[in-house]
Amino acid sequence: MRADAFSPEIDAKVEGLEQNPEIAFEKDFLRWMLSDGAGAVLLESAPATTSVSLRIDWLDIFSYAGEMETCMYAGAVKQADGSLKGWQHFDADTIRNASVMAVMQDVKLLHEEVVRHTVEKPLVELTARRGLRGAEIDYFLPHYSSLYFRDKLHAGMQASGLDIPLSRWFTVIETCGNAGSASIYIILDALCRSGRIARGQRLLCFVPESGRFSSAFLHLTAV
Repeated sequence: MRADAFSPEIDAKVEGLEQNPEIAFEKDFLRWMLSDGAGAVLLESAPATTSVSLRIDWLDIFSYAGEMETCMYAGAVKQADGSLKGWQHFDADTIRNASVMAVMQDVKLLHEEVVRHTVEKPLVELTARRGLRGAEIDYFLPHYSSLYFRDKLHAGMQASGLDIPLSRWFTVIETCGNAGSASIYIILDALCRSGRIARGQRLLCFVPESGRFSSAFLHLTAV
């Protein structure tokens, strides 16, 4: 992530950025969109005696890495057939001028498949397995990288038969940004500190991952 790995390409393309904006979204977007943050949860064998605790009911993880091509990567160039050509196969000038070491995302693949493979397909299986109903979830805690995806996520949930109104969604992206893998812990902490949780309420957490399309669903009950 050092500047000298990206500066030559930026210098070469800055004049044509408005006509050729994909570098800004595919590379710079990923480089600068992440906020700094850290979070954690304390797991214990019994509920707290002075405050509401969240019981872990189940955690289900779905991965489609075996059937989807790579969407996010670094140190490589994606080929027309979906395979990756690693940085070892390029000379030093190409690595610098094409910012081969940058974190990249296949934007076309992301837009075409992210909702289907992180929301729709897993939710169809999950709702059948767990008997989930949107009306029974008091708070939906989703992690998404940008508000751009909120309505797409909601539409995917509706299409899968799990409609949770936006009024019952809780997230902190507007105040804390996208803190990557720490986001769900920060969201949980903020909800716990808000004083809104009452005993018996059910929470559903959602964490997608677009590197190779996987997602996790965590069901909690306030006790």
